[in-house]
Amino acid sequence: MTVHSAAPSLDLLREQIAALLQEPATGHGLARTLRATTKQIEISRYHQASSMAWPNGRIDTTPEKVQIGGGTHRIDGFFNIDAVPPADLLWDIREGIPLHDASVQLMFSEHFLEHIDYPRSVKHYAREAHRVLTDGGELVTGVPDAAFLLRHYPANTELATEMVERWYGKRDCLGDINTFLDLINYAFRDQDDTPNYTPHLWAYDEEKLIQLFAEAGFRTVEPWDFDAEIANPKRQWGSVYVVAKK
Repeated sequence: MTVHSAAPSLDLLREQIAALLQEPATGHGLARTLRATTKQIEISRYHQASSMAWPNGRIDTTPEKVQIGGGTHRIDGFFNIDAVPPADLLWDIREGIPLHDASVQLMFSEHFLEHIDYPRSVKHYAREAHRVLTDGGELVTGVPDAAFLLRHYPANTELATEMVERWYGKRDCLGDINTFLDLINYAFRDQDDTPNYTPHLWAYDEEKLIQLFAEAGFRTVEPWDFDAEIANPKRQWGSVYVVAKK
């Protein structure tokens, strides 16, 4: 009932935001917040549509291999759950993982965790991943490695040049990456105000990932040997990967 009644109001809100964004009196701060809200409205619309199809929060199928937040990076043999297209299932993982208990053998995410809020959504996701994995199942997680950046602060000219090329080469903000601290902010608070990128909300290193997944109940959390058949080779440099075993 709530899902059906909420959709029209989301449409109205989106129209009102679009109108406000056209107003010359709408300042930079408000406009930035409104653009972020527009993104969340789209995510909510997709999630509501899927929730209508699966009102109990569990889909009928039981995939053994699952990718979370893969975007356009698809993995052969993996069922991809993401908040926005393209995906096998559109679902906002912040609201839980729509899979049955002890049904997944391998779950993979890469450069996803840093985009959801900590602690609520991140810790909820970790607990949900533990719930849906079989005994002995594995959760592989890759994120930008904050320790990698901090090890080279305050300055490493050659590395900084490579970081800029790898991380910002396709963006419009190159003129604003002026110091090594700007690069550190990539991991901690990347916040391009464009439709193509979403903010980084929390930074991680190996120690933090181990603590996070141990707290969620995983038996072991260890470094993961990078596998280019699963992970995106473009993500390996400057990232940290762990495998948490249930």
